[in-house]
Amino acid sequence: MKMTEKHLKEAYVRNLNGTSITEISLGLSITPLCILCRGLILIYLYQKYGNIVHSWKWRLFLDYCLLVLPQVLSCTVLSNFLFLVVPCISVMCALGFYMVYQNRISYKNKSLGNVLHSFFNAQIEDKKVQSVTTFRVFINLLTAISILAVDFPVFPRRYAKTETYGTGIMDFGVGCFTFANALISPEARSQHEEKTRTFYRVKKQLLAVWPLILLGLGRFFSVKALDYHEHVSEYGVHWNFFFTLAFVRVFSSLIFTLIPAKKIWVVATALIFIYQMVLETSNLKNFILYGSDDQGTRLGFLNANREGIFSIIGYVGIYLIGVYIGTYILNKRMYVKEWIELFVKLTLYSVLLFICMTIVQIYIEPISRRMTNLAFCIWTVAQCMTWLCFIFLCDMILVFVKYLTPASCVPSTWNVYTFSHRGEKNVTHLKHQKNNIHFCLIEAINRNQLLFFLHSNILTGIVNLSINTIHSDCMFSVIVILIYMFVNCLISYILHVNDITLKWW
Repeated sequence: MKMTEKHLKEAYVRNLNGTSITEISLGLSITPLCILCRGLILIYLYQKYGNIVHSWKWRLFLDYCLLVLPQVLSCTVLSNFLFLVVPCISVMCALGFYMVYQNRISYKNKSLGNVLHSFFNAQIEDKKVQSVTTFRVFINLLTAISILAVDFPVFPRRYAKTETYGTGIMDFGVGCFTFANALISPEARSQHEEKTRTFYRVKKQLLAVWPLILLGLGRFFSVKALDYHEHVSEYGVHWNFFFTLAFVRVFSSLIFTLIPAKKIWVVATALIFIYQMVLETSNLKNFILYGSDDQGTRLGFLNANREGIFSIIGYVGIYLIGVYIGTYILNKRMYVKEWIELFVKLTLYSVLLFICMTIVQIYIEPISRRMTNLAFCIWTVAQCMTWLCFIFLCDMILVFVKYLTPASCVPSTWNVYTFSHRGEKNVTHLKHQKNNIHFCLIEAINRNQLLFFLHSNILTGIVNLSINTIHSDCMFSVIVILIYMFVNCLISYILHVNDITLKWW
């Protein structure tokens, strides 16, 4: 019976063709809209009731309801109604913005044009790019939801990973994880270091990836020991994504010993194009898909793990491009208008990449996560940049609203300076509100991201071993997923509230 259930679960996630890029983009747009909605609610409450010190339990409940609950529902019971969900949340955000703007504290007697002109010249206070932090956190959140939800029938099969060609939301998650790691990588953050220190970074990466290797080994042995179901054509018999991340980071750091970060896009582009040429002109594509005997053999280490090993090439390309974009995003910018210029440029680049992706799919080959081909790499980067731009846009709207409501507090968003007629700086938030910023789910997960990913995987395994997921009804499935996500969030939140950061390297 155990073997039968295992085979049923494995068959449940095989031979899938994915969904459209339009539906994926629509689903991803819910994230920034939820962030915007939460921020507007917090500012409106401040306008009505002033500074109210809430307990961390209340803030966890609020963040869970506004940031996590909509994500779970949108990829389960509401997945067929995204074309209604997104406009509904957008209308709520527009209504919230109107109410907050009408109740604004500053610039009451000035026109919107004058207010915007003043806002564009305001100075950003925070040193880190909050949108990138939010982007990385929600990749983790959506991954945590998907890895459990995919085993329930309430999760649409079209969202799961595709077998050979196609695009599923979980296909995007794999590449997105790689891209997000690159954005804040040591190479992106240390772009101005001298070349004499580059080999030091390689040594540092070798030391930094050992937790990933251990996690990869832990996952391999636990899956085999528990006879846990696995999708072999995803990475192979022995391989998993922890190994992929580790090797990508090491290989990329080696490349950076020779090429500076600002020119790495040339190497990344060449690597991906050459890899695609090899796929088209050699037997490599056939080997990855069907093995050395053309019948899917898994004999020998290379045959057993061919998807995981060769996909490293594409992921290295994505990582290198992510580092290049990271160096650009992390450049010091002081004023709001400079960040808006960055947003416009990234949006234009995203559109250009989607055009390139369409051309590649028509004339070369469709998107394939299994091979991490050229189309997959372009799509991953384009989709990541589009999602990041949308998060950035909603974040900037919140910054504008905070600018109109001095002393208001929205966690995980920028703060801005204004200037008085004497040229003195005025900060648009109060110092004592920094304690409220501490009570934030985004900041809680960001503090221990690897740990969040780890206990999400452990809880997913526990649920799968305890419940016959593929025969669960709709209501029961959603309740289990919601409880699972609440436990994940609660663990991160308790650690954060107690100022605990768990890092073993």
